[in-house]
Amino acid sequence: MRDFGPGVVLDNPAFIHETALIYGKVFVGDGASLWPYVVIRSEMHEVRIGKRSNIQDFVMIHVGNETPTIIGDNCSITHHCTIHGAEIGDNCLIGINATIMDGAKIGRNSIVAGHSIVTEGAVIPESSIVAGSPAKVIKIRDNGAANTMNARFYYENALAYARGDHRVTERESFRNAMAEEMRALSAAK
Repeated sequence: MRDFGPGVVLDNPAFIHETALIYGKVFVGDGASLWPYVVIRSEMHEVRIGKRSNIQDFVMIHVGNETPTIIGDNCSITHHCTIHGAEIGDNCLIGINATIMDGAKIGRNSIVAGHSIVTEGAVIPESSIVAGSPAKVIKIRDNGAANTMNARFYYENALAYARGDHRVTERESFRNAMAEEMRALSAAK
């Protein structure tokens, strides 16, 4: 694992791609993954990435002037997103090329649709689906299980990438891990 500097704390992430850049006060949780060309900067406040969250290719995470960036557990921050001084609850999926701005708060078990812009200070309730620019709640539905399954997929994929295996979906161990996660989610209902 690379040394990113004294302010960066890596708590056993599953995978950090060699092109990922991390600066300032940043915490990356257990089982989290940072994919190609992720950039995270925190010259003030902090950035926190929760357990088993995946930060996908070309994501940019920064802090706001007055706000840290906090990403909960089991979150998927998909390709080309910008997260800027916002708070994202557990089990959320932020769609491709979405932007979440300073002081915005996304409630747990939510989905932000691709290309959406969540404006400064917006508060999105738990279990929401939001879309548009500016983003608005279009439906209330608990998306926690589906979002957790997506995070598990990325966790298993990250472990495989760390081993040099880029085709994890072809493995029986992958199918077993996904079935185990689904059983655990079903039992928790």
